[in-house]
Amino acid sequence: MSARTATRRTLRSAAATAVVAAVAGTVLMPLSAYAAPAEGGTNQQALKITMGAPAPSGPLTRGGATETFELTVTNPSDKAHSFHPWILGDPEGPSPLQKSDVLFKVEAVDAPATTSFIGQQDGAWQGMFHPTGKEPGQGFEIPAGGKLTWKVTVGLGAGYPTNDGDFTLRPTSYQGEVAEGGSPSLTFKTDPSVKTGTVDLWFDQISPCQEKIDERQCREMDLRYRANGEGAFNTALATYLDVDIADGISDEQADLQVQVQVDGKWQDLAGGNGTRRLPDIAKGFGKASGERKVHLRAKLGPKSKLPKATTAKLTAQVGLAEGNTYPFLSGEAKFQIAPAATTTPSPSPSPSTSASPQPSTSPSPSASSTTAVTGNSNTTTTGGSLAHTGADSNTGLYSGLAAALVALGGAAMWLGARRRRAARV
Repeated sequence: MSARTATRRTLRSAAATAVVAAVAGTVLMPLSAYAAPAEGGTNQQALKITMGAPAPSGPLTRGGATETFELTVTNPSDKAHSFHPWILGDPEGPSPLQKSDVLFKVEAVDAPATTSFIGQQDGAWQGMFHPTGKEPGQGFEIPAGGKLTWKVTVGLGAGYPTNDGDFTLRPTSYQGEVAEGGSPSLTFKTDPSVKTGTVDLWFDQISPCQEKIDERQCREMDLRYRANGEGAFNTALATYLDVDIADGISDEQADLQVQVQVDGKWQDLAGGNGTRRLPDIAKGFGKASGERKVHLRAKLGPKSKLPKATTAKLTAQVGLAEGNTYPFLSGEAKFQIAPAATTTPSPSPSPSTSASPQPSTSPSPSASSTTAVTGNSNTTTTGGSLAHTGADSNTGLYSGLAAALVALGGAAMWLGARRRRAARV
């Protein structure tokens, strides 16, 4: 695997890590990481969180009035416990959220002075707060048998995506300090209400290239996008392409070039053997846009030293073109690629045979396959059909997480909740 593979944009879960980065005053909590429970096991998971009814009651409007509710954290144990707040925000719909899409503020009621801000990592919206005067990531101390209370204010920004509907908040702790079942949720209705849908991404029509290129060395295919449901993306969409070669063959050795067809002409995609970026899809993509098709081809370049026929995998990942650019869609295609056919002479005929030597040609590679994935899913199907995955927002996504020092965790469950964006077959 080449070095660029380790750094490219990816939907795959990372290995267990504990990282918090303060960038421009924002703590980034890696939702793709999953950390073991905090030292001490379940004895550390003692806290209970409650959420009061929001006021004024009613749905939230884009760019409209905010609503406020009380957030109380209780420590029923007989010893003091720390609390590292982490409020996860999940919209119903296919579009990831930008920081400005949700208004968020936390004020102390019966708690130390508090500073709040919005965090974002792995495509997820996060409401964060900590004691004023301390570094982001520092927690609060809750005495034995005591509690702390805050007033939380939430609203929708004017740019809240029109293809996203209701917005759900789930408070927890990124240090795994909340007892099982101790993290409630609160869903804010949106006005106007939105009938949300999904976005599908898949490859199909994988076939030998039509031009006079050795069919062993070249494959053409279509990359297709389709949205359903109401509304549209209010940000352009970017698509990134990666190529992986099987059998331990490096990108440089294979020299597999990827091109896109624009106005009937093939154009090289920038990136060489690294990650390529397709032309962006303009903002406003939705059901009314219809199905979008991009015609691609992958062929061995002049510097190819591919030693034998092997499998190549082309992976497409889609994210917002700016702001929260973490990919939320993925699809892949697998196909055979091989060096040019070679000819070898047959053994010399015996003196009594008058036949001339005949060349032998290697057979064409086996049929190609395609797989598609939408949303944060690890389920695929072959043969050009769409993958189907799905889970509602109640899928154990907000379990307590922990790690040492401002460690994080638990996002495998958070990402699981977003699987409802997955495609239908």
